[in-house]
Amino acid sequence: MVVVTLQRDKCIGCNYCVEMAPEQFAMSKKDGKSVLLRSKDKKGFHTIKSHDDVIYDNCEKASKACPVKIIDVKQV
Repeated sequence: MVVVTLQRDKCIGCNYCVEMAPEQFAMSKKDGKSVLLRSKDKKGFHTIKSHDDVIYDNCEKASKACPVKIIDVKQV
């Protein structure tokens, strides 16, 4: 299982996550910040849990590309 967490409040809107993992991330037209698609928000931490291990590589690339280091990716 892959767990991806985004601290959306700290997003600066650089768009790297969308470039690296467009299936999991999008940019909000409302405020220009990243959105973790199909995620649940809990106190500013947006999280998805997926049994699809294929998403791990792209989400890991997005995590490494993020200049403010607000994306966490774990394989459990």
